[in-house]
Amino acid sequence: MKKTIRDLDLSDKRVIIRCDFNVPIHDGKITDDNRIVASLETIRYAMDHGAKVILMSHLGRIKSEEDKAKNSLKVVANRLSELLGVSVKFVPATRGELLENAIKDMVSGDVLLMENTRYEDLDGKKESGNDSELGAYWASLADLYVNDAFGTAHRAHASNVGIASHLDSAVGFLIEKELNVLGKAIDTPVRPMSVILGGSKVSDKIGVIENLVNKADYILIGGGMAYTFLKAKGLEIGKSLLDSDNLDFCQDMLSKYGDKIILPIDSVVTDDLESHNTILEVSDIPSDMMGVDIGSKTVSLFKEYLDKSKTIIWNGPVGVFEVPEFSHGTKALLDVITSGSATTIIGGGDTGSAVTNLGYKDKVSHISTGGGASLELMEGKVLPGIDVIKEK
Repeated sequence: MKKTIRDLDLSDKRVIIRCDFNVPIHDGKITDDNRIVASLETIRYAMDHGAKVILMSHLGRIKSEEDKAKNSLKVVANRLSELLGVSVKFVPATRGELLENAIKDMVSGDVLLMENTRYEDLDGKKESGNDSELGAYWASLADLYVNDAFGTAHRAHASNVGIASHLDSAVGFLIEKELNVLGKAIDTPVRPMSVILGGSKVSDKIGVIENLVNKADYILIGGGMAYTFLKAKGLEIGKSLLDSDNLDFCQDMLSKYGDKIILPIDSVVTDDLESHNTILEVSDIPSDMMGVDIGSKTVSLFKEYLDKSKTIIWNGPVGVFEVPEFSHGTKALLDVITSGSATTIIGGGDTGSAVTNLGYKDKVSHISTGGGASLELMEGKVLPGIDVIKEK
């Protein structure tokens, strides 16, 4: 078990907390502050235990000077000040005397947010490339390090692996929860466990399927990737999404695990995303139409497996949920999984967005804060940003 912030003596220590403040901003205003709110427990704990709190985060991608102008973390500092009820000092620098002097002037309980770590990417991708000099420099600014940015834990950056390689470090409450909920559900699930997989391409989920097919009791497949599996069974899928490079993979999975892999039996089909649609058996999809959502019979079929499950993990919408007409399957399955007593865990990214946008955010057990990180955890991969933290 990784060390957590509770295992560190924070009193009067300079503590860098790597957060995930990569929030959507429109016209200079934050449109969704969920990631900021998710970081508050760890920040408040550090403040309450006498730390000098130095916050770091990336925001967007920085490829030009224009990107820097529109991706400053100053707006985040302002929102943090409101949420914490204290003045969060913003330092518009990622290194140098301005930052160093601001840290020297801190007293216990102070909170400082430095500028977007990816400003350092403009000169040779030093942040995202885990530049050793940059990691060592940032580590020199503090006594302790806490990683609470699950969204970047699957990447080795200077602001996670780089700093943690030089300082006594731990994970924060957000990452601890991800490991306790998602990690444990994957490794030691309460059975039966069902996994719902959607999204467009099979290639995006190969690692997940290979890892979880040996751990789950059932894998229910929807979304665009379902049509590649249906094609692998020899069915006509019309103009539906096809990941032709992975047909052999699908055939192999179906031959080995056909009793576990549950595919749609009907589909919402259309010849144009903006035109009339209808529901047909998957064996009856016309050559000039495409599947865009699971049908009502498939919802009933999936419900049979979900109703008897005690653990449900979902990654990938089962339809083109951004279009209201093609979100019914995803919404119907959300009704199913939230009406029972199973532990319901939602992967980040598009799945998390779908759950939130459709109004189910408070009805599921857990929504992961990291799309890519949760996907790699499901694949059984080691997450560098967490792996570097020492065990208790």
